[in-house]
Amino acid sequence: MHIVNVTCGIAAAMALACAASQPLSAETFAERVAPCLACHGEKGQSENPEVPSLGGQQAPYVLIQLFMFREKQRSSLIKKEDQMIEIMNEMTKAFTDDDLRTFSDYIAKLPAPKPVEDAADAARIAKGNTLAQQHRCAFCHGTDFSGRETVPRIAAQREDFLVKSLREYKDNTRKGYEATMAEVVQALADPDIVDLAYYIARFR
Repeated sequence: MHIVNVTCGIAAAMALACAASQPLSAETFAERVAPCLACHGEKGQSENPEVPSLGGQQAPYVLIQLFMFREKQRSSLIKKEDQMIEIMNEMTKAFTDDDLRTFSDYIAKLPAPKPVEDAADAARIAKGNTLAQQHRCAFCHGTDFSGRETVPRIAAQREDFLVKSLREYKDNTRKGYEATMAEVVQALADPDIVDLAYYIARFR
């Protein structure tokens, strides 16, 4: 993906956020958002493997991601009946600009996900914390990892999704809209990725 195309995509998506919105009726919106909640969690916390929790996510970030899915600048493949389907591209292909705003605003108001509740391995938590500090995760994502504007919330995100995303950034199969993440993860060995995800998923 060419950087210029992605940059134009960001500008276009952010312009949408500033435009007037025509809200969907409550009944229509409930029907349209139901498939989203079925995968990503009705109360903001995903229970499906490698599917991100979206509760409390930054609305501008969600808007950009939905725009990128609609414009096929980003894809999210799932396997269904021995076929790979670009599920998010299919879900968003008919979205209007107003839909993008409505859905992103709704998602941002869902409750933030809760961290993993288990007897955490103190050594792995310490290792993850050290890695987060070394690679300055808080510089972009905030000291509480709640994100800001176009930077996503990662606190208490699904551990398997975090591992998947970091690996995809490292092997360049996940395209972001700027190169920071790809640059950061290049210095991470795979065990580091696993420990960092373990820590962030349990961050409180």
